[in-house]
Amino acid sequence: MVKVDETVLEKAEVLSKLQIAPSERERTMREMEMLLAYVERLNEVDTEGVLPLSHGESGESSLRADVVTNPDGREAVLLNAPEQRDGQFVVPKTV
Repeated sequence: MVKVDETVLEKAEVLSKLQIAPSERERTMREMEMLLAYVERLNEVDTEGVLPLSHGESGESSLRADVVTNPDGREAVLLNAPEQRDGQFVVPKTV
C-alpha cells in the first residue's frame, strides 16, 4: 500500500497549485491513500487478450443516412412576396 506523507502532500499541492488548509491535511492524506490503493487494485485485473482502446467510439456511425425528406418550398414562399424576380424577393435598396 502506498503511504502518503507530508512530503507527498506538499508536492501534490505544488503540482496542483492548491493550498490545503491545516485542518484538512490529515483527511486529504487518508483520501489520497484510498485513491492510490484503488488504482493499485486495477493492476490486478486480468487484461490478457484485451486489445488496447484508442477511443470510446466503435468506429461505426450512429447517425442516420442524410436523406432529403422535405422538398424545396421556394415557390410557395415566393407566392407571399409582394414582388419577386428570378426566384428571389425584391426589396427596396438600402444604403
